[in-house]
Amino acid sequence: MKRLAGRIILVTGSARGLGFAIAKRCAEEGATVEMCDILEDVGWLAAGELDAAGHTVHFQSCDITKQAEVDALFASIRARRGRLDGLVNNAALATRLAGKGFDEIDEAVWDRVFDINVKGTWRVTKAAASLLREAKPGRVVNLASDTALWGGDLFLHYITSKGAIIAMTRGLARELGPHDVTVNAIAPGLTPTEATEAAPERRWQQYLDGQLIKRAPTTEDIAAMAAFLLSPDAAMITGQTMAVNGGMTLN
Repeated sequence: MKRLAGRIILVTGSARGLGFAIAKRCAEEGATVEMCDILEDVGWLAAGELDAAGHTVHFQSCDITKQAEVDALFASIRARRGRLDGLVNNAALATRLAGKGFDEIDEAVWDRVFDINVKGTWRVTKAAASLLREAKPGRVVNLASDTALWGGDLFLHYITSKGAIIAMTRGLARELGPHDVTVNAIAPGLTPTEATEAAPERRWQQYLDGQLIKRAPTTEDIAAMAAFLLSPDAAMITGQTMAVNGGMTLN
């Protein structure tokens, strides 16, 4: 099934991990995929892999903390494609953050997390807004985290930034809804990626103990939800946060 056939989708932070899985799923669903990441060399390789599989993709290096680079990205998309139908805000700082109590976090690190995870998401969405309003319908999918739903410990800056993403999703849904643009968030559980390689065994066990479905989510599970929210099937879903974590946050 090609639910995204003819659609143009931008996935930020798509050089590897969850972002690449989402870009791949969108391409498999028939979308033309715009990929961007700060990891330029890895990004070109990732785009090359999808291109070799017969998909229509384009990669552009972009640091979402720099307004000039974000502006250049969207100018390029408009010039190359003429429109944008969907945006997946995946780019975030997550690696090597866990393990410090709230009173041990360096303020500069806190600011860096928020500059990327929160302000970066806002900055990209703001730059995409005119194209998304023209799409009719447009789609925005933000990547949050289920840690903002149940409250993880020892990485408060990350958890708080993802809580802000959930709040941003609700506010954007209200502002963009009248323009036929849906805005939803995905809150993944602990998913094996490069970003979670350093997660301690106790954290994996904590998830397994709390889940109703006794396995870790995969990047494909998250990508499937993203593709659904980007598709016509989700036309009347907006302002929602979809937890993909085997029921851990059921209560």
